[in-house]
Amino acid sequence: MNALSASNAATDDDSTGAAPVLTAASLGYVACDYCRTVWKEVPAHTRCGRCHGRLHRRKPDSFNRSWAFLIAACILYFPANFLPVMITTSLFGQSHDTILSGIIYFWVSGSWILAVIVFIASFLIPLFKLATMMLLLIMAQRRSSWRLRQRAQLYRIVEIIGRWSMLDVFVVSLLAGLVQIKGFAVIYAGAGIAAFGGVVVLTMLASLSFDPRLTWDGAGETSKDRYE
Repeated sequence: MNALSASNAATDDDSTGAAPVLTAASLGYVACDYCRTVWKEVPAHTRCGRCHGRLHRRKPDSFNRSWAFLIAACILYFPANFLPVMITTSLFGQSHDTILSGIIYFWVSGSWILAVIVFIASFLIPLFKLATMMLLLIMAQRRSSWRLRQRAQLYRIVEIIGRWSMLDVFVVSLLAGLVQIKGFAVIYAGAGIAAFGGVVVLTMLASLSFDPRLTWDGAGETSKDRYE
């Protein structure tokens, strides 16, 4: 087999789905995930002739893995928002702060900018990632040609903003490490921050497991294409 370096133009009419879209898989090309070499018409379970990595037209079990991570993230989303993320013990007693109570506190105290930042980073972004990944998975499984370019852009947005959801985890970790004044004030990380961190990590794993090329498979590929 011979390595190819040519690129192929694709026709994109994602608003109507009228024009089929050419993909590398439909033309018999397979790209190595490790060294990015492109091979043509290779049999199943072949290894790359350059780096000996396993060649796959699509990520193996992409749908199953993405759904597993996404469902687990949805389950943890509720305790992440309703369980305390930070427990503060001081001379005035003990307080249990959740993400939502922190947002309300900042808003009522007049720190609107902080309230908006925490609301977006800790509430809206995880919810956006969950909803977006569900949309991408459902539409890809249905092999829908609806708004292909916009769905590809949504996937890139999810990848970019994924790490910023760890803002609360970093803040609580920093406070728990710095505020340890025995007899005056002590801050502990609550169970909610572990659940929140789990949501962030699981949604990142879901996006990594999802193969964005599956979005384009419904735009013109035939049923004879098998993804080993």
